Amino acid sequence: MTSIKVVVASKNPVKINCTSQAFSKAFPSAILDVQGVSVPSNVSDQPMTDAETLEGAKNRAKNAWSAQPDADYWVGIEGGIDQESGTMEAFAWISIMGKTNEGKARTASFDLPEKIRALVNQGVELGHADDMVFERTNSKQGNGAVGILTNGLIDRAAYYEPAVVLALIPFLNQELY
Repeated sequence: MTSIKVVVASKNPVKINCTSQAFSKAFPSAILDVQGVSVPSNVSDQPMTDAETLEGAKNRAKNAWSAQPDADYWVGIEGGIDQESGTMEAFAWISIMGKTNEGKARTASFDLPEKIRALVNQGVELGHADDMVFERTNSKQGNGAVGILTNGLIDRAAYYEPAVVLALIPFLNQELY
């Protein structure tokens, strides 16, 4: 059996678990060692554009590689916001680096309600805004905005996992990339 070490650029259990689930699906016969490491994104605490969010995911993956260079894959997951035509969309970018290749993918996006938009526009990070509006604590390490707004139909891990799988496409099809 092949052994694969994956370093997730976060200690957040949601990000570690969704990465573990996605890698288990992509490499079902491998023995996985998925670990989290706390590294900076080198972008704003709350990225406010698509480009800044992607940059944060890439930076996290690179910084995880620097922190733990003995892995096979390094995964950066960065949640962000983009404002367009009076709405505010939430989404995340996933960046995966391997020793010879890299992949990226974006989650689906969803509109945020006015109360949360107002707080974010005042400089409050999305996770803290969720906690304030919905009277929760540390929701970003739980079901997150997506879980709260879908009444639990999609939690944060389930939301990220398909994008992690999509970011693995270049690794699953190396002859094409």
